[in-house]
Amino acid sequence: MVNAHDLLWGMTPAHLPADAPAWAADALGAVVVRRAVVAPGFVAVGVRGRSREQRLGAVMPMAAIQRRVTPEALCEVTSPRDLPALQALAQLRPVLAPLNWGVTGSAGFELATGIEALHAQSDLDLMLRTPEPLDRNDARDLLATLDKAVCAVDLQLQTPFGAVALREWAGASRRVLLKTASGAHLVIDPWQAVA
Repeated sequence: MVNAHDLLWGMTPAHLPADAPAWAADALGAVVVRRAVVAPGFVAVGVRGRSREQRLGAVMPMAAIQRRVTPEALCEVTSPRDLPALQALAQLRPVLAPLNWGVTGSAGFELATGIEALHAQSDLDLMLRTPEPLDRNDARDLLATLDKAVCAVDLQLQTPFGAVALREWAGASRRVLLKTASGAHLVIDPWQAVA
């Protein structure tokens, strides 16, 4: 089973949509799993080009997957580059160690592929698997810790029903945005199925 943010290898140009831009075929080393409803036997993926504007949603046959790297597998991976996002990762590793967390976004892509995707202004994107509800006060404490990092940290809580931003869950708003395969929904409890 694959989950959002997993990186997959094995997609070929033949799997791209007919109207895919030219850059997409060159960017098929690793693709990232995204949230979307797709036919059985397929997985929704995002193709990432060299520039920020080069992003393409596509669908990959599950049978084509040759390799999979989860965000959790990247927690201890290091890089020789010295950038704020990587410094923040080193800073937060001991704090997050007891939790079921992983590295996503540009940092995860770079650590998994060796392709330089981070720059000096990059945020650090992380995810935390939260099969059980996270108390909002605990969320505030965790956010306060993350906000001490040397760069901005964006952590997504992965619930059994989708993902919610830690910053939102730690906030005062009663309803939060839960990202699911069927779209985004305003919910009171991200650990409940969306009706």
